[in-house]
Amino acid sequence: MTTAVTSAARETMAKLYRAPEPDVLKSLLDRAATPPESRARITDTASGLLADLRAAQNRGWVNQFLQEYRLNSDEGVALLSLAEAFLRVPDPETADLLIADKLGDADWRAHAGQSNSRLVNTATWGLVVGRALVGEGPAGPLKRLISRAGEPFVRSGVGAAMKMMGEIFVMGRTIDEAMRRMKKPENKGFTASFDMLGEAARTYADAERYFDAYKGAIDAVGSDPAAGHSVSVKLSALHPRYEVARWDSCVPALADMLRQLAEQAAGKGIALTVDAEESERLEMSLDIIGRVAALPSLKGWDGFGMAVQAYGKRARPVVAWANGLDRLMNVRLVKGAYWDSEIKRTQVEGLADYPLFTRKAATDVSYLAVARDMLDAENIRPAFASHNALTVATIIEWAGNARDFEFQRLHGMGDGLYERLVRERGYHTRIYAPVGGHRDLLAYLVRRLLENGANSSFVHQLADERLSEADILADPVAKIAGVGGSRHPSIPLPVDLFKAADGHRNSMGLDLSDRPTLERMVGVVNAPLRNQPGEGRGPASGDSQLDPGLRRGGEEVRDAVSRAHAAFPAWNATPVDARAACLERLADLLEEHRDELMAICVQEAKKSIPDAIGEVREAADFCRYYAVEARRRLQAVELPGPTGERNMLHVEGRGVWATVAPWNFPLAIFLGQTAAALVAGNTVVAKPAPQTPLIARRAVELAHEAGVPADALVLVTGGPEVGQALTEDVRVMGVAFTGSTATAKRIARTLVQDDDQEGPGRPIVPLIAETGGINAMIVDSTALPEQVVADVVTSAFRSAGQRCSALRLLLVQEDVADGLIEMLKGAMDTLTVGDPGDPATDVGPVIDRAAFDRLMNYREQVRDRWIKTVDAPTEGLFVPPTAIRLGSVEELNQEWFGPLLHIATWKAGELRETIARVNAKGYGLTMGLHSRIARAAEVAEAEAAVGNLYVNRSMIGAVVGSQPFGGEGLSGTGPKAGGPHYLYRFTAERAVSVDTTSAGGNATLLSLDEGGI
Repeated sequence: MTTAVTSAARETMAKLYRAPEPDVLKSLLDRAATPPESRARITDTASGLLADLRAAQNRGWVNQFLQEYRLNSDEGVALLSLAEAFLRVPDPETADLLIADKLGDADWRAHAGQSNSRLVNTATWGLVVGRALVGEGPAGPLKRLISRAGEPFVRSGVGAAMKMMGEIFVMGRTIDEAMRRMKKPENKGFTASFDMLGEAARTYADAERYFDAYKGAIDAVGSDPAAGHSVSVKLSALHPRYEVARWDSCVPALADMLRQLAEQAAGKGIALTVDAEESERLEMSLDIIGRVAALPSLKGWDGFGMAVQAYGKRARPVVAWANGLDRLMNVRLVKGAYWDSEIKRTQVEGLADYPLFTRKAATDVSYLAVARDMLDAENIRPAFASHNALTVATIIEWAGNARDFEFQRLHGMGDGLYERLVRERGYHTRIYAPVGGHRDLLAYLVRRLLENGANSSFVHQLADERLSEADILADPVAKIAGVGGSRHPSIPLPVDLFKAADGHRNSMGLDLSDRPTLERMVGVVNAPLRNQPGEGRGPASGDSQLDPGLRRGGEEVRDAVSRAHAAFPAWNATPVDARAACLERLADLLEEHRDELMAICVQEAKKSIPDAIGEVREAADFCRYYAVEARRRLQAVELPGPTGERNMLHVEGRGVWATVAPWNFPLAIFLGQTAAALVAGNTVVAKPAPQTPLIARRAVELAHEAGVPADALVLVTGGPEVGQALTEDVRVMGVAFTGSTATAKRIARTLVQDDDQEGPGRPIVPLIAETGGINAMIVDSTALPEQVVADVVTSAFRSAGQRCSALRLLLVQEDVADGLIEMLKGAMDTLTVGDPGDPATDVGPVIDRAAFDRLMNYREQVRDRWIKTVDAPTEGLFVPPTAIRLGSVEELNQEWFGPLLHIATWKAGELRETIARVNAKGYGLTMGLHSRIARAAEVAEAEAAVGNLYVNRSMIGAVVGSQPFGGEGLSGTGPKAGGPHYLYRFTAERAVSVDTTSAGGNATLLSLDEGGI
């Protein structure tokens, strides 16, 4: 068998990747099942292990501390949040704010004296005193007495406590320290697998540093191979762009780095294991591992290994693949490390199903089934990583007298589970031991504590006094069989994500982490457009040129308005349910024609493949959401009133609406505005941007196919003169516009002008305008730099910065600015500027020559302020992503609609003032905040005058129905697109009151009975 992922193995994995959970579990249940006589022995063994675990928990003060402050309590969450952020805060002012934020509100006094550990009770009283020092409320004598010394005292104490937590969960700050610690008595009989802390590289410098750390660890561990220790490697720490879209570049590079580490380990006589990654990287990982496993230089070395995550639906075929390699492979079986993030990603991207199991018991079933495969495999040396006594007992039962496998546990967790097994019964157990500085432990620590503190985890259940031993040791096979292998009821499929909230179906996405899917889409979006003018035009070419059939003048505009005006009565009289049904059919057609629409978006609008998917999805979401909202909100409503009177409120269409769309969302915004106007009973004359008429024409054709009458939706195309003619027509009863602030103001002036006509003049008509903004992201010193940089790069440079919501102004607390900017510069070095039809492209061209010239001229004017720029092709309309230093917030006073990011700093303690300075610019579209201080988020929520505030995430990608989008001030009029108030703006409200007693009496009142007397 070849060492690459064979077609047969790939086919098997593909079938299981996102298969329905019950289908996957059918074979797993049979494989994991145990006969009754074995089950009795397993339960007896597990009961003994349970007693050892509980005894160990009562011994260690850290275990008792974690039991007292569990993660399902406010106090536990506060401590975890404090641990995650505190050690990276360099300035005392922000550190004090963080402490006050996390300690100030929790009820520490309720925990006083509750633990069996005197040390835990002492720590609790420290938290009580700390709250008194930093909490809000009247200052008592104690607080006044030590107000000057109190905060430094608390700060020092918290810092010491956080470092103690670090020592519990991290084996050592250096590999030498970690190896010395393994020689302590408590680790007698155990070996270690050392992992150099690092969640993922953000820059090439990060990757190089981690690579050197792994080499150093191999040298150190290899100095004493008889100790039996090994090293674990994370591939994502070795490359900043470990992504399927970069397969052709990162897989060979990573294979070469892994080769070097493997050959070094083989030469030292120690083992090397490749850690598991997120499911989207699985096939990449297997390709890399397979290449290294086949190397002649490693033949005969039995130390090469890999980790497999049992929560993945593909775990069994992965183990089968590893067994089929032409060598012995060490395989570490783990439950899985990224469960919550994988669930969210699947939902956000609208994928068909989850790549993993949604119930903890289902993962346990998978673990047991895969463990049995591993025990039976000829070419696998198994390692079973678990803190679950029942899982360990089951493997002991199945293995019988064999000892040619090992158990593994995390350092700092699962104490007591393996000690007797190692020292009395001869089982080999390895400790997975993180190595690194205290600041590096934060992300690792949080993830491990969350995994093991989750309600469904064995560690959590062990500490839950409400659960009996029978509950804790219940057979997972029986649990899953009892629910038919079904998904967790609180985790809907992505398509049903919004079903419970408002009833609309979520749009379908494309899984670009699946390489065959990605390769197919590359072919689709780069193929010549069919049945479209401009066939064969390259996606990175210059300005779009309108086909003669898409040019319109004033006469054509008047004709379009006349058609829509004449069609209005019939369309308005169409029942709202029928209008809504048209939108739902249109959404279905958009998804049916997704490939074609994406190709037009890439070639005409110069969108990247992910952006093109998002374009189609958002358009479908708008249609379905507004259909549901129309049925809910646009029905006649009977209102209360006195007896003998009937009061009704009706909503009707206003007449002809003009919808004027931008080129940066030529399908989503074009159809979003139009669909809202249509479903409200209006007819529409829709005008796309002159750069993107092709996608608009196809959208209108599909709308007509969905049942919208041809005269109820009329397309006009052209430049500003067409838009002016449209908005000047007095028969237009409303305008929905997305574009520049200057154009919105011109439209507003046009709508209130009368052209010296006879009669009452033009009615007062509504304008819905969504414009741009100087969108700021504020970062304080508690924020995680890696997360900030990832969100900055996404917010500022995705779509070549051509989004209304894109980040324009990054404001970093000056205490951490230098380090964060350095990391940002490194992350910018990983960007690829090029053809949007290439999946490896991050930043495509800007839309046309005018935009290119404007941006490049400004960029050249501020050349002396460049912090960082990246290479871009010289042919085409490519503006290099550039970071520009500003001396203050006030220096940026206009929006630069492209990949240009401005950076300034702010002082600790001046969050309110900084927000006020951004507000003073008059724009109000989006703002971002990165902070671990909850009160900082509350301040931003209260003070930021923006339509959309994003906390600890990127600033782009608003989701219909979930994050309604639109600004205020110079950034728009509202109401917010994709929100519950949007449709009302397109309607006229009419109240009807009828006196039902006019015929000679109140029959309803006179016919009342005696009310039960």
